[in-house]
Amino acid sequence: MTNLQTQIKSYLEYCRNQKRLDSKTLKAYRIDLTQFHNNISFDDISDISPDVLENYIAILHQNYKPKTVKRKIASLKALFHYFEYKEVIERNPFNKIQVKFREPVILPKTIPLHTIEVFLSAIYKQRREGKTAYQKRNALRDAAVIELLFATGMRISELCSLKMEDVNLYDRTILIYGKGSKERKIQIGNDDVANILEEYKNDFQAEIQRCKYFFANQNGRKLSDQSVRRMINKYALAAAIELHITPHMFRHTFATSLLEADVDIRYIQEMLGHSSINVTEIYTHVTVAKQKDILTTKHPRKDFHI
Repeated sequence: MTNLQTQIKSYLEYCRNQKRLDSKTLKAYRIDLTQFHNNISFDDISDISPDVLENYIAILHQNYKPKTVKRKIASLKALFHYFEYKEVIERNPFNKIQVKFREPVILPKTIPLHTIEVFLSAIYKQRREGKTAYQKRNALRDAAVIELLFATGMRISELCSLKMEDVNLYDRTILIYGKGSKERKIQIGNDDVANILEEYKNDFQAEIQRCKYFFANQNGRKLSDQSVRRMINKYALAAAIELHITPHMFRHTFATSLLEADVDIRYIQEMLGHSSINVTEIYTHVTVAKQKDILTTKHPRKDFHI
């Protein structure tokens, strides 16, 4: 292995064992850093100059969207910060580089509230009218999954990773392990949501005990995010919903709905598990209905008599 290869391997081991990064972050780092190694012609780390990095960044811009480039640069910066920390290099070449570019604002896609109502109605109908006990049990679990996604705004990965002890239906609290292993606790505020979760838990007790995760399939295995995506597509088709719905759209709708109801953005930030308020502020761009209401009822022009 080259010097750079060796040091990248050491860095990834450091990230896993010392920084305790999760598997998805480690995978992204490995992909980004391997790509960097494969695209430069220098074996010795000390030969990697600011010019080399700037040329590589230019190549990234030619091939990827700004958000992806931003992530790949962040992976590289973290690597060279590690080299500096471990005194593998005397000077960090990133210190001589200013990386600034405007990332286009991509507004979160939300689900109209009446569409969520129609979607949930399709699940509950399947639960009542399913042809087999198997179908009815699946619909019970599916209702619990969607109700919890919409009630808490949690990520699909967080939902599928819930352990049975993370869900306290007596206190109506859900303990969520988010990105970077950050914990947050969210309250279930709606009686119907709490009831369907209780019903699901009682019915699927054997499967939950078998896999130790709160959401399980009828074979006693942990529910996967792909299973949830397939389930969402199935009910959207059954309800004749043309909008393509993804699990993350329930999270966006949760945040936007609370913002439109005048909930302080810092509470929403905490509930979403965002480390920075800047990430949560994306939702301020999509509260068009609230903006219309304010400008219709509050703007002084309404009191003019001309």
